[in-house]
Amino acid sequence: MTYLVLIFAYLIGSVPFGYILTRLLRNTDIRSHGSGNIGATNVLRVLGWKAAFPVFFLDLLKGLAAVLLAKAVSDLPAFYLGAGLLAMIGHSFPIFLRFKGGKAAATSIGVLAAVSGWLTLVLIAGAGLIVVLTRYVSLGSILGALTVPLLFWLFGFDLYHIIFGVAMALLVTMRHSENIKRLLKGTESKLGQKV
Repeated sequence: MTYLVLIFAYLIGSVPFGYILTRLLRNTDIRSHGSGNIGATNVLRVLGWKAAFPVFFLDLLKGLAAVLLAKAVSDLPAFYLGAGLLAMIGHSFPIFLRFKGGKAAATSIGVLAAVSGWLTLVLIAGAGLIVVLTRYVSLGSILGALTVPLLFWLFGFDLYHIIFGVAMALLVTMRHSENIKRLLKGTESKLGQKV
């Protein structure tokens, strides 16, 4: 049963809502526009808030569902955190899109929400402030992810949570490698900037 839950966590993470919804709502392949990414930020940039919000919400739900399902089977942190990480990996490398997916920021918020609601609010507030001040969504996502293991450590979470936080931060940062290059060059697109 536990192995099935972990497989399901990856598969639910693999559901490419950005691709599916833009196909259904606008009859377009989001991978052919903007950055080519299936995540909510690219959908926002290309199609606006009405398309981006449901993508963000559904991607968040993938992480939330994976952890809550795992918690229903076992309360071992290593198990449900592993399920959350697999959902993020599924989003980033989805089997349904030949392993070319998103950057796992929204899915990671869902995972964190299932682990600790108040810590998630702290993280969203900090990352949101960065986005408001700089208008770089990618910068907020990267710095937010890098803060997670530090927050787990500061607030006394166990070693499993800290290790998960490090793994999550590495995954999200790696998936934003092109954004980091553009940030350093000063060519990164800002929030509200259309393509």
